[in-house]
Amino acid sequence: MNNELDVGIIGDWFVTYAGSEKVVAEFLEVFPQADLYSVVDFLSEENKVHFKNKPITTTFIQNLPKAKKKYQTYLPLMPLAIEQLDVSKHDIILSSSHAVAKGVLTGPDQLHISYVHSPIRYAWDLQHQYLREAGMDKGVKSMLARWILHKMRIWDCRTANGVDHFIANSKFIARRIKKVYGRDADVIYPPVDVERFTLNEKKDDYYFTASRLVPYKRMDLIVEAFSHMPDKKLVVVGDGPEMPKLKAKATSNIDILGYQSNEVMQEHMRNAKAFVFAAEEDFGITPVEAQACGTPVIIFGKGGGLETTIPYGKDSPTGIIFNEQSAQAIKQAVSEFETTADIFDPVACRQNAERFSSERFKSEIEMFVNEKWRHFCDNKNN
Repeated sequence: MNNELDVGIIGDWFVTYAGSEKVVAEFLEVFPQADLYSVVDFLSEENKVHFKNKPITTTFIQNLPKAKKKYQTYLPLMPLAIEQLDVSKHDIILSSSHAVAKGVLTGPDQLHISYVHSPIRYAWDLQHQYLREAGMDKGVKSMLARWILHKMRIWDCRTANGVDHFIANSKFIARRIKKVYGRDADVIYPPVDVERFTLNEKKDDYYFTASRLVPYKRMDLIVEAFSHMPDKKLVVVGDGPEMPKLKAKATSNIDILGYQSNEVMQEHMRNAKAFVFAAEEDFGITPVEAQACGTPVIIFGKGGGLETTIPYGKDSPTGIIFNEQSAQAIKQAVSEFETTADIFDPVACRQNAERFSSERFKSEIEMFVNEKWRHFCDNKNN
């Protein structure tokens, strides 16, 4: 059936190759004839390969001044921009959305399925956190930002009516979709390239963490926790604006390596005794990648991490859950891990990670789209 369908695939913006872009790439594996659309396309030639080097139809924002580096400053124009994309020729629209992609205009004879990584985070429940972190919680700029986000919320709710079926990337996001749009969402976990990671059952005596060094990842809490545990080694991989803060907190038992290649990161992940993760994520791919290496996780117990980790106390556990974003909670979780480390089986960690494979994702998406298209056609013809 796939080759018979005329499919259009919409992404928010194609700048890097990360979570939402990987979902688009897997959509293309399922529907290789599909056309691609986005607000902007600034992908490197290296990353265009993931999209089969297909041409990408973009919006007027593509040609605005400094759009390549400052595309996110044009967020207030993105609702208007996404509505200018003409996708009327397609039977099915698949959007991969964490911002505006779900707002593309479709007609009554088109089926729109939106895979939502999150409703616009900075416009909804995380607005106050984002404004604080951007230094815009007070003053005239703050009032302007709040007004723009208010308008974004109104638009976001209105455009939810144009989506026939929502897919959430976790049960956590399905609850956010219900809260924001008043709509139910099916859950299909995102694709994790578990085949890229190999099982290692022999672990070295250090803990590992890796992330972009931005405030909400709470890497500062992990570094602070280990600064109070001088007998335990921590290796940190990643770069970003939080780097000076982390270096200031780090003690001699903490190695902050900055940006590293995928190969170097994988080796650290394979050899670590545990992977530490303190962010509240919608899904959280990195902890799954760690488990694919046979490495148990020590993870904050809110968001998608609860769905990807089998906690200590259950059969075949793959990690320790801590319930508060604080250095003290992380320290206690590490101590708990030290006393229970023998219980965590690398093979069980690997098996748990395989539940989130790319092959599984493609199979579930194909079944979902085909089923919904059949029902859509049946209802249209009756």
